Amino acid sequence: MIREVNSALIEETVRELCISANMVLPCSLENRLCSFCDNETNPLAKEILGDLKRNLDAARTENIPICQDTGMAVIFLEIGQDCHIVGDTPLIAVNKGVARGYKDGYLRCSIVRDPLRRINTDDNTPAVVHIAIVPGDKIAIDVCPKGFGSENMSAMKMMLPSNSISDVEDFVVETVKKAGSNPCPPMVVGVGIGGDFEYCAFLAKKALCRDVNTKNPDPFYAEAEARLLSRINELNIGPQGFGGLTTALAVQIESYPTHIAGLPAAVNIGCHVTRHARGII
Repeated sequence: MIREVNSALIEETVRELCISANMVLPCSLENRLCSFCDNETNPLAKEILGDLKRNLDAARTENIPICQDTGMAVIFLEIGQDCHIVGDTPLIAVNKGVARGYKDGYLRCSIVRDPLRRINTDDNTPAVVHIAIVPGDKIAIDVCPKGFGSENMSAMKMMLPSNSISDVEDFVVETVKKAGSNPCPPMVVGVGIGGDFEYCAFLAKKALCRDVNTKNPDPFYAEAEARLLSRINELNIGPQGFGGLTTALAVQIESYPTHIAGLPAAVNIGCHVTRHARGII
């Protein structure tokens, strides 16, 4: 049977998720930060991680954003094929929800209408929206506010099909090394491998939405995630760039089939507040 959903419900859900994502970090990521703090041996790094933990507590207690950069709203929308949306189109509903969420949550509006003429839209729209049609009659919404201190440090490379997983890992580590303190480490590193030019970047972004306690289901890539996390934490960039064992909290890889003549790879870096919140309608 076809289930009817009013677009107003999408709008309201997006509104609520924009606010909550900016004020409360996913539990798994907060727990990971606390765990790394407990194991950090560098005194200054340990103190900084403690400050970051206190910042999370203050945001939750005071109902204020975790970070002053409340990000560009990136929305992953999975619409069940047995769901019929009435009212506005999904894209319009999402942008209405973002505008209301950023206004009602007193969140900083950071989006300019044109990339070169730089006039602020004043409501943090338009969002970047990815829509997928999936089985079922539910709508899943992931709201991922993406700050640009970390976004600016991301990279993409069209590698050769003869390159190995070691070559891809070297590219990831070099990208993080070059980023240094700019992404506000400790960071979460999303890696996309495969697809084509634009799809590997999508995979890297999507990887940042995974629960940090969830490994890639393919042991080949799960082992690469573990190796990369170890190598990155040996760089001694540390929390906020002051040195230490904790440069990254997680490395997450997503892969996709690709052409015989190519090997696209992308790195999307998230800061220590790699925010995302999910709602199901």
